[in-house]
Amino acid sequence: MVSYYIYYRVRPDLAPSAARATLGALQAALARRTGVRGRLLHRADDAATFMEIYDDVSDADRFEDALRDEVDAHRADELLVPGTSRHMERFVPCA
Repeated sequence: MVSYYIYYRVRPDLAPSAARATLGALQAALARRTGVRGRLLHRADDAATFMEIYDDVSDADRFEDALRDEVDAHRADELLVPGTSRHMERFVPCA
């Protein structure tokens, strides 16, 4: 099982509620496609830094394909500070 941590900075001109709505719709669509429910957090000392967390992913290739499709479909990259990108980290349980 793999856990995904995806973090990025949201444009300062966007209302936080608009960004949360877009990302919530993305996560709902991703859950329908993959069965993986995500969580959305923001940094405690910087409300413009968001993190998506997806735990217990059993089929990483299928999940990443679906994630890429939903990011495109929801135009999530348009939420980002210009010149930045979504950073994705993958973690697995310690043996």
